[in-house]
Amino acid sequence: MFHGNAGNIGHRVPIAKVLEEHIGCNVFMLEYRGYGLSTGTPDEDGINIDAQTAIDYIRNNDETRNDKIIVFGESIGGACAIRLVANNQDTGDIAGLILINTFTSIKKLIPSAFPPAKYLAGLCHQYWNSEESLPLITKIPILFMSGLKDEIVPPSHMKQLYSICRVEKKVWREFPNGMHNDTIAEPGFFDHIVEFVQDILGGQQMIRRL
Repeated sequence: MFHGNAGNIGHRVPIAKVLEEHIGCNVFMLEYRGYGLSTGTPDEDGINIDAQTAIDYIRNNDETRNDKIIVFGESIGGACAIRLVANNQDTGDIAGLILINTFTSIKKLIPSAFPPAKYLAGLCHQYWNSEESLPLITKIPILFMSGLKDEIVPPSHMKQLYSICRVEKKVWREFPNGMHNDTIAEPGFFDHIVEFVQDILGGQQMIRRL
């Protein structure tokens, strides 16, 4: 699970608990460098290294090495998840990708999220260019979950990512009242995840509908 820019993994424990209880999965929560109690300074290259280290740990751990992996990313965590899946889709252990309120790139996000800085967007040294990375994914099913009242990432970003997605199985779910940080609380949110997991894993998982 890759969380958004605000907060840390402690704020996502309730989400992990719901996923564990109702899908019957293990949830690996990564705390990026410089977030929470993790040391270091967060930057794009470093966070991508953290993500790769996390999935390598899952692959090398005796208890999880044979498990299928569903990568879950929210906001900037979605950008991290896209890059990770693009770089690991040929390994055979990634079963799906779930994206929530994710932007196309930092450069395109700045004018709407931070209007006073719109003229400086070209100088930003953090790119998170999901518009470039997402089309590289061609083999992994993707669930797109968009809050249509997102006040930070315009819903048009998610729609653009969906439109350029090249995978055969891509699923769009929107939430009319969902804002950037509370889309997960919208009715039916976890039901859609259950349906997606059930569809891509079939009998490999025990699913209990919420």
